[in-house]
Amino acid sequence: MQLDHATIVTADLDSARRFFVDIAGFTEGARPPFSVDGYWLNASGRPVVHLIAAPASGAAGRVMPRIDHIACRLDSAGEWQALLERLDAHDIGYQTAQVPASAVQQEQRQLFVALAPGVVIEFVTAARQALQPKP
Repeated sequence: MQLDHATIVTADLDSARRFFVDIAGFTEGARPPFSVDGYWLNASGRPVVHLIAAPASGAAGRVMPRIDHIACRLDSAGEWQALLERLDAHDIGYQTAQVPASAVQQEQRQLFVALAPGVVIEFVTAARQALQPKP
């Protein structure tokens, strides 16, 4: 089994699309003609993030869906450094953390970006590949 996609429902559709395309490096892909606006964003040639437009508040009696976070794995030091450079160039704040090594996985580095209230995007890589962010 593998993760197919994550759907993010947001009132600021265009800002979310710009973040995923301009900063995270996803590409905009083909999307079926649904009755609600949105985007399908691709990584490695397939749609993995679905963005859907939503009103600022939910309909009466309906809970607005949300995602706590989605995580994107970066496999090389070059990808990690390029991400840091794009975040810095666009003045986007982030927090970093370290996942200690365990018997089942090596040490990892995490980077978290608050995309919108209630939605966090995590990027993760092997710690040996992660260059330190600028202070």
